[in-house]
Amino acid sequence: MAEHNALPLVILAEKFASLPGIGMKSAQRLAYHVMSMNEKDVEDFAQALIDAKKKVRQCSCCQNLTEREVCPICSDEQRDHSVICVVESPKDVTAFERTNEYNGVYHVLHGLLSPMDNVTPDMLRIKELLARIAKGGVEEVIMATNPTVEGDATAMYVANLLKPLGIKVTRLAFGLPVGGILEYADEVTLYRALENRNAM
Repeated sequence: MAEHNALPLVILAEKFASLPGIGMKSAQRLAYHVMSMNEKDVEDFAQALIDAKKKVRQCSCCQNLTEREVCPICSDEQRDHSVICVVESPKDVTAFERTNEYNGVYHVLHGLLSPMDNVTPDMLRIKELLARIAKGGVEEVIMATNPTVEGDATAMYVANLLKPLGIKVTRLAFGLPVGGILEYADEVTLYRALENRNAM
């Protein structure tokens, strides 16, 4: 922002610009919009940020984000707990839930293997997945990572760990475009990918 702007406004814009997908022009628009809000709305906005950061945690079972010790999906007895859909991030759980077609449970890895970015297996929630499977009752693991180099590498790595355990491991069929992101896929595409998943 130009030097003539007040420093707190410049800092606010820089904070917005640090968010993914927000360029400096968008950040400046957001900063100016905050300045046009009444004080109560700004306080509510700030409190929502603080509450989300302090109150939301990872589910002790699937690692998805939740306010509870165990998330509503994991604690739902109507779900099929013998099928686990492994995804990269909590956003992917939301994408699958929009289809209203998948009735299993999830496991969130919170990232993908990426040697270039120094992301190693111990940085992902893989050991938590193995611990879940060790408890028994799991018949199939669906690898639903994005169809990228990192997503494929992660899927293969996890599949190789699970095969000796006698677990059926499948991969989403790709009606999803290569290089695409699950979060932006429409419900029909996700449903077809689930229905046409293949053994790994």
